[in-house]
Amino acid sequence: MHSTDIAVQDADARRLAERLHGLPLALATAGAFLKRNTLSFKQYLDAYEERWDITPTRHTNLPEYETRTLYTTWDLSFRRLKQEDPEAAQLLSLLAYFDNQNIWYEILHAGVSRVSAEWLAASTANVVAFASTMGKLVEYCFVENNGGTNSYSMHTCIHDWTLHGLNREVDVDKYWFAFDCVTASIANEGSDDFLGLRFQRLAAHGARLVNDRFQEAGNLDNAFDQRIEGTLYIAEMLTQQIQHDAAEKMYRRALQGCEHALGPEHPSTLLTVNNLGSLYRDQGKLDQAEAMFGRALQGYEKTLGPEHTSTILTVNNLGLLYRDLGKLDQAEAMFGRALQGHEKALGPEHTSTLLTVNNLGLLYRDQGKLDQAEVMLRRALQGYEKALGPEHTSTILTVNNLGLLYSDHGKLDQAEAMLRRALQGYDKALGPEHTSTLLTVNNLGLLYRDQGKLDQAEVMLQRALQGYEKALGPEHPETLVIANNLGTLYSDQGKLDQAEAMLRRALRGQEKVLGPGHPNTLLTVGNLRNLGTVSTNQGPVQSIYSFLKANVFRLLKL
Repeated sequence: MHSTDIAVQDADARRLAERLHGLPLALATAGAFLKRNTLSFKQYLDAYEERWDITPTRHTNLPEYETRTLYTTWDLSFRRLKQEDPEAAQLLSLLAYFDNQNIWYEILHAGVSRVSAEWLAASTANVVAFASTMGKLVEYCFVENNGGTNSYSMHTCIHDWTLHGLNREVDVDKYWFAFDCVTASIANEGSDDFLGLRFQRLAAHGARLVNDRFQEAGNLDNAFDQRIEGTLYIAEMLTQQIQHDAAEKMYRRALQGCEHALGPEHPSTLLTVNNLGSLYRDQGKLDQAEAMFGRALQGYEKTLGPEHTSTILTVNNLGLLYRDLGKLDQAEAMFGRALQGHEKALGPEHTSTLLTVNNLGLLYRDQGKLDQAEVMLRRALQGYEKALGPEHTSTILTVNNLGLLYSDHGKLDQAEAMLRRALQGYDKALGPEHTSTLLTVNNLGLLYRDQGKLDQAEVMLQRALQGYEKALGPEHPETLVIANNLGTLYSDQGKLDQAEAMLRRALRGQEKVLGPGHPNTLLTVGNLRNLGTVSTNQGPVQSIYSFLKANVFRLLKL
């Protein structure tokens, strides 16, 4: 008779299954425990009842029946694991400080140093030792082996238990080991460009470091002062990987450390202020961004002088912000100052100079100075191709910008060629769900709309909207611009109910996030008003659409 048949007929087995409420995770954990040990179902049930009695007092913040059931089964298994393999038990407790997906040997090994605990050095001494220790956790159903990827993952519920059950007090050494693992892995990968796909799984571990439990742990504060550089690297990686909330928390940690260790006007402090301003701009928090850029500029001018490259970088960033705010004359003044400063300090072909050239080209496009815009964007593209190569993300971004400009000129075939090249480049470099890729998808959708290919346009704009909702959230200003674009497309297709619903969604979000007087909000108001005209003549609204492309659609974050 098979063991499963015996279990079905065993009254104690049935009692245990009922006591575990049929929860798959609890049953799997209990089954793994019984498979490795000689206890009977009754003995396990007795041990379970004993642990259950004290669980509510040990985990007073998680009293629900299902949670107590799961915690109790895991607690029983963990107690046996500690007896059988103490190193594996320590490693399981450590994993609370990492993300629960994509746990691989190299990231843990990267943080090991001569001062690491003996159990940690032994568990991560080599791939074989790590696989052996993780294999023990697999046997107890604490982790899963992600076949073919040389990595492991942990169920979210188990991951929560490792933090709240095994680490009721934040372990300082384990936290800083996880921190050092991330920063060392960044150094191993190279920190010149965090946009690549290889940083996606590392960013998840970086985001874990700003978990609320860790943020509230006062015993971690002082050590941040010794890890300012690493904090900044993690924050920048999180920013470029579109982990904005986590990036903000990490930047605030870095700023606090810089101010404490270096003072409020130290160049490193001011760089952190500048970067936090850029993050606020990405988040659509434009007032906060302006305050940060203003503080950084004032500080740089005082400590480094008006022509220093750090000062000029902040001037460029203020130009971008003024462009977002629709203050185009102020933006042009800032970009002009930045370009002159970069050319003098770095030369006309330096990538920082080319970035400002690109930004000025985009501004000229906003102002309707299309010939001047083309001169600037072509100069930027040629410079980037020479300096960085045709597949670098900066080159691809400029290709995208030229595609938009050709569309404005009415050169639709050239525009399509450029946008397709940009989309192919982003798909390869960043992946199909990155916001830069999705932005080009949106741009291609708008071009198809210009060409009268409305079905193809709808496919593209729906993909862009879904991607932005996932990456940035449904109320982010960039998501709302895509919603507006899709609403106007539905209008052109004669889908008036869908058009109205989409435009009203965009308007509600823009009024809430940007305010009723913002150009994007006013554009959506105009599109909704125009919808009444469309219902009678069914014609496309070229004037509104042209205004959208030329003056409001400023999603490029440079």
